[in-house]
Amino acid sequence: MQFPGKFLRIGATALAVSGALFAAAPVLAQAPAFPTQPVKIVVPFPPGGTTDILARQLATELQGRWGQPVVVENRPGASGTIFSEQLARMPADGTTLMLTATHHVINPALYKSIKYDTRKDFTPIALVASVPNVLVVHPSFPAKTTKEFIAHAKANPGKVSFGSTGTGGANHLSGELFKSMAGIDMVHIPYKGAAPALNDLLGGQIPVMFDSIPGVLQHIQSGKLRPVGVTSAKRSQALPDVPTIDESGLKGFEATAWFGLYAPGGMQPQLREKIAGDVVQALQSPAIRSQYAKLGAESGSMNQAEFAKFVDSELNKWAKVIDDAKVKVE
Repeated sequence: MQFPGKFLRIGATALAVSGALFAAAPVLAQAPAFPTQPVKIVVPFPPGGTTDILARQLATELQGRWGQPVVVENRPGASGTIFSEQLARMPADGTTLMLTATHHVINPALYKSIKYDTRKDFTPIALVASVPNVLVVHPSFPAKTTKEFIAHAKANPGKVSFGSTGTGGANHLSGELFKSMAGIDMVHIPYKGAAPALNDLLGGQIPVMFDSIPGVLQHIQSGKLRPVGVTSAKRSQALPDVPTIDESGLKGFEATAWFGLYAPGGMQPQLREKIAGDVVQALQSPAIRSQYAKLGAESGSMNQAEFAKFVDSELNKWAKVIDDAKVKVE
C-alpha cells in the first residue's frame, strides 16, 4: 500500500508548484491600473503652435480611452529646456508627461549648461508625429533639382545663402546637415521666427530655405516658391510629385521635424509599456490620423523600444551636425 502514498505526495507537490505558478501569473501579466487620476501633458512651447495642436488632439483621444481628464498645459521657455529640467525631477508615475519637438534631442549639444541628462533623466514613451521639411527656393533660383542645386552651390562657394527661423532650430540644422553631406558652402542667415524668414524668401531677399511642408504648401501651390526636394525618407502625401533629397542623389539624407512624448526617467517597465501601448493605439485611430494629416503630419507607430532607440540615434546625429557646423547659441 506504498503506491497511493507516493502518488499523493507527488500529486501534492505538483499541485503546490502549479498553484504557485498560477498565483504568480497575474503579477507578471497584469497591466497596472492607469490612470487612476487626471493626467497632464505639458507642452514646453506657447499655445497655438504645431506641438500644442498635436498635444490637444491626442489628449482628447486619450481622455476618451482612459476615462480620466487629460489636460494640456503650456510652459514655454528656453527652447523647452526649462520645463524639461522640471520634468526630470518629477516622480515617474505617469501623471505628468511632456510632448515636445525635435528641440529635445538638439538642445543637449546646443546648450552646454542644461542641468539634466537627456538619455538618463527621461523615459521615451512614443513618437507622436513627424512632419517632413522641404527644401524650397525662390522661383528666380536657377536650380530645379537636388543635383542641380548641389552643382550650382559648388560652382558658387559661399555665394548661396539660406534662411532659417533661428540659430539651432530644426530647419537651420537641416541646412547644415545638407551642407555637410553635399560638401557645399552655403551662408546661414538666421531670423527671429518663421514669418520674417518666409517673407524674405517670398520677396527674393534670400533664395533658399528649409521649412515644414505645412508652412510653405500654399506658396508652393501658388507658384510663389519652388520645391527642390523633401527631407523625409519617403515622399510626402502632401507633395507626392516632389522627390526626396535621398532619392535625388544625396543618399542617407533625412531631417524631419518630429514630436515625442516623454515621462520622467526611471519609470517602471509595466507602467511604461501600458502608457506607450495606449498612446500608440490612440495615434493609430482614424480620428487622430485624419486630424494629423490635415496638418501635414504623419502619426507615429513605433513601439516604446523602437522610439527609445530612435531618440538615441537622433541625439547622436544632431550632436555631430552641431559639432561639425560649429553652431553656437549666444
